[in-house]
Amino acid sequence: MEKYIITISRQFASLGRTIGKNMAKKLDIGFYDRDIVEETARRMNLPVPEISRAEERAGSIFESRKYPLGMGLVSMKQEIFAVQSNIIRDLAQKESCIIVGRCADVILKEYDRVLNIYIYAPYEARLKNCVESLGMDEKTARNMIREVDKARELYRLRYCDGVKEVFDHRDIMMDSSRFGAEKTADILCAMVREALC
Repeated sequence: MEKYIITISRQFASLGRTIGKNMAKKLDIGFYDRDIVEETARRMNLPVPEISRAEERAGSIFESRKYPLGMGLVSMKQEIFAVQSNIIRDLAQKESCIIVGRCADVILKEYDRVLNIYIYAPYEARLKNCVESLGMDEKTARNMIREVDKARELYRLRYCDGVKEVFDHRDIMMDSSRFGAEKTADILCAMVREALC
């Protein structure tokens, strides 16, 4: 069977990562999320926490990294994005898989066999997921929803030329609260099988 790629973008606490993992199991394909951070750290010879911090602050002004050999100053967040883009392209060349976040939908826009999914949910459903599934207190949950959603939006606007709306480069948008994580994964797998398999 010909390779295909599924990208999943999501609102914080919409269960997008869980849905993606369920889909990968059902479709028997690779699943990549935090693995991309680990591979980025390996390629850049930096600690994983430093890459994670830089990702979280990617929408803001971030320190520059000075290169040896006189190559000048380059923003670390730009360097991280470039390295992660290469990792995402490498994964797309290697195997059928699901890639979560990191603007994979736009990075792979020239690829033919890609299905881009956006998972969202109403605010109250996401708040409930934070408290019940992630064990957060309500105040922390509200702050996290606000901050992570904003950071993801800024990241997308910063690195995805021509992207103006949440719909751009997305084929399917699904409210995960409508059916729950397991049933949403089933529905999306059926769509993938129809469209790509």
